[in-house]
Amino acid sequence: MSLPPLELSLQFARFEDVDVHRAALARHHVRRWLRHSMDANVASAAFTVRVVDAEEGLALNSTYRHKDYATNVLTFGYSEAPDVAADLVLCAPVVAREAVEQGKSLVAHYAHLLVHGALHAQGWDHEVEAEAEAMEAREVAILAALGFANPYAT
Repeated sequence: MSLPPLELSLQFARFEDVDVHRAALARHHVRRWLRHSMDANVASAAFTVRVVDAEEGLALNSTYRHKDYATNVLTFGYSEAPDVAADLVLCAPVVAREAVEQGKSLVAHYAHLLVHGALHAQGWDHEVEAEAEAMEAREVAILAALGFANPYAT
């Protein structure tokens, strides 16, 4: 399988224990996870991945989704296939807390959330049950190909 070219900007805000999150998000891994998330109709992709603290995560979620909490991943999509462009914002404390609660490694949870965000950038959604099932199946297949367990298995 030929994977599309990918431009990647990987950014980390300044926050406590940022080094733990930098270690979990090695650039070559992030690039691999995102490239494997691209559907067959994608010719190229450009992603900015920004890892933020709870304050910035809350501000972004409040401003753009009108939700009064920091969420794990936000996708700001600018163009879909064939040339995908998006910003993916990951809230480090939320991701870390969820990983512990779900009994996953930080790396595995970040991989899942980046795959999830990349699928959103391509137009995948989970607002209705049929879409959610299709998106979940796609995520599970991508993660399995990358060597990760099913993130939805309990």
